[in-house]
Amino acid sequence: METKRTIAEIDREIAETKMELQDVHGTETEVYARIVGYYRAVKHWNKGKRDEFDQRKMFTLEDSKEYDITAVDTIKAAKAKPAASTKKVSEPTESVTFEMYTRKTCPNCPPVKEFMSHLDMAGRSIDVDTDEGLAEAAKKGVFASPTVIFYNAAGVETARCHNVEELEAVFSQIKVTA
Repeated sequence: METKRTIAEIDREIAETKMELQDVHGTETEVYARIVGYYRAVKHWNKGKRDEFDQRKMFTLEDSKEYDITAVDTIKAAKAKPAASTKKVSEPTESVTFEMYTRKTCPNCPPVKEFMSHLDMAGRSIDVDTDEGLAEAAKKGVFASPTVIFYNAAGVETARCHNVEELEAVFSQIKVTA
């Protein structure tokens, strides 16, 4: 047989539980993460590494479905290199755009700029040496130059490349016809 409690008894139990919760004291949790090849307590990292750690994102399968890797196929093919090939992409990609983040003193930027100059697609180059360029790079999570980000028609990032080899790998996935 079930006993019925009054509202006053329930309120008293709730008040007791709240009082017990106020007296709960835990200890600080020490977080370890890998830095430069070995694990170390995050609280002992320098400010720069700590900021980088705070900006990291946890990978989850559900979130990865928003990153549509198949949308790379919609990127318009480059004119491979002048007079190197006459292959063309078999589908239109006028709505695909790119953003290229570079620096004047970057030794890896010229080959990427050269590769991108042969593309027939809309895009823009952003100089991260300027305050505006650096702020925009920070908003997009760009930590290195050069970085080229491709966007599909919906404005969703479809690929991110940092050198010519990565760019060539992205464009090798595109269907071409002779």
